[in-house]
Amino acid sequence: MSLRNWIGLFIVLSALAVLAACGSGNSVTVPVAPPSGGFSKSNLNGTYVFSVSGTDVNGAPYAMVGTLNANGSGGITGGTLDLNDAAFASSSPVVSPAANVSITSSSSYSVGVDGRGQAKLVATTPFGSSIMLDFVLQDSSHGLVTEFDNNGSGSGTMDLQAAGTTPTGSYAFLFSGVYNSVPLSTAGNFTLGNGGAMSGLEDLNSDGIPLADETLSGTFSLGPSSTPATVISAIPSSGTANYSITYDAFAIDGGHLKFIEMDSFGTLSGDAFAQSSTTMPTGTLAFSLIGSIGTTSPTVTAAGGFMITDGNGNITSNSTEDINSSNGTLSSEPVGFSGTYAPGGTGRYTLGNFSGFVGATEFAAYPSTGGVLFLELDSGGLMAGAAYLQTTGSTVDTSQGYGLNLSGVNLSQSVEVDDIAEFATASSGLTLTGVTDENYAPGAAPNYGLALSGSYTTPDSNGRGQVTASAGNSSNGTLNGGFGITYYAVDGTTFPFIEMDTTQITAGVFVKQNSSSSSSAATRSHMYVLPAVVRPRIARKLK
Repeated sequence: MSLRNWIGLFIVLSALAVLAACGSGNSVTVPVAPPSGGFSKSNLNGTYVFSVSGTDVNGAPYAMVGTLNANGSGGITGGTLDLNDAAFASSSPVVSPAANVSITSSSSYSVGVDGRGQAKLVATTPFGSSIMLDFVLQDSSHGLVTEFDNNGSGSGTMDLQAAGTTPTGSYAFLFSGVYNSVPLSTAGNFTLGNGGAMSGLEDLNSDGIPLADETLSGTFSLGPSSTPATVISAIPSSGTANYSITYDAFAIDGGHLKFIEMDSFGTLSGDAFAQSSTTMPTGTLAFSLIGSIGTTSPTVTAAGGFMITDGNGNITSNSTEDINSSNGTLSSEPVGFSGTYAPGGTGRYTLGNFSGFVGATEFAAYPSTGGVLFLELDSGGLMAGAAYLQTTGSTVDTSQGYGLNLSGVNLSQSVEVDDIAEFATASSGLTLTGVTDENYAPGAAPNYGLALSGSYTTPDSNGRGQVTASAGNSSNGTLNGGFGITYYAVDGTTFPFIEMDTTQITAGVFVKQNSSSSSSAATRSHMYVLPAVVRPRIARKLK
């Protein structure tokens, strides 16, 4: 399989992490207790919105968003899910997409003391009779999640849902997936009006072909629904084709919504966050991006670093970037860059005039409570991601547990790879131990419960640090044998990163865990996690 078939756009996450299931995923397995932690089944109690996007066992892109009702003692009493896969229409058009599928009370979950857990969702879908999720909790309200069975491999988040939420006001969004068999990402904002009317702005990038600053219109209808009715349309001012896409929308709370495309044209999914401020933040922004450079022979690329804005339209020369690309570019030291930013409509900015920056020449940027959402707007590739205003002095604590999720492309196998891990830092010395689980697609059964050990550096004066860890042993380990990541401290709780290995390009986040936080109190602000964009091996068969 060529790398062109495996371009991943994956990025930073909110405070959540993942655990894995074994083999075919027919049973829930409690992992051996790691060195530390105070989590139990009681930490998962309430209704949670979960999302996963990635690659199925046949190499086609898919997305899944749903809810599960956890009872605090290992039972899942119900829920619903939407599942859209680019291969469904080829095999059975009547199930593409599968909307509002019931999760039965035969479902169950486990949680280990380190916050790693598994949820077996019993539901009849084209994937079969059950779906296994692997997760790691940040606290009782948030977690990181992967699919961990033979159906496919993908990453996402899990968040406690607030009851009775009615979305109002303005939101910024970023969705990614495949549309008409071509990778597509779209960013924008919308304001909800009377009767669910939507109005705003939208930018799109279709495999390196940008469509910038278009008028957005549509209708909003809160799901989940068996007949999804949220429609977002971009109306180009030029003669190019319109994009009119039907979504199902899930509310986590008034400031955070999940969307999944539920028509037969594509598999877009992503998040919308309240746009309470329409102003670009001033200061140091920790950012991470992942996607591709080039369109004829695209190269998988991840970039991360610190973008420093001065409040006067300048990205200062003190800004720095790390790069890892499948064309062989791997920065051993951060690269300095500068640029400018300017308003480009209400709640929208354009970034450009870069000097020294690798990855794009122009971005659209939308400030939100989930970070500043970025989408490449030039014809040089398809990069997307987010940036977060940094709290100075943030560090990695000793004697502390952290949950981690990474997602991207393993170059040696040309597959999507998704890891969930939990690690604990030592009380003295810069070492860590823990457990990691890995799934990849197309591939064999997930690899569960691998020993994780390594070291880390505390953040430098800019907030940059490294984590290097081995996973498993010579006879049984992850595809890459572990990972080497460069992270960017945001606030002492959230650490987005990019992987800096030569044979694997991923992005992700690790988050500080707090098992004593009740499920009624969110301990972090929202944070954006970029869903996967994969070049499909199977062409989308349109209805």
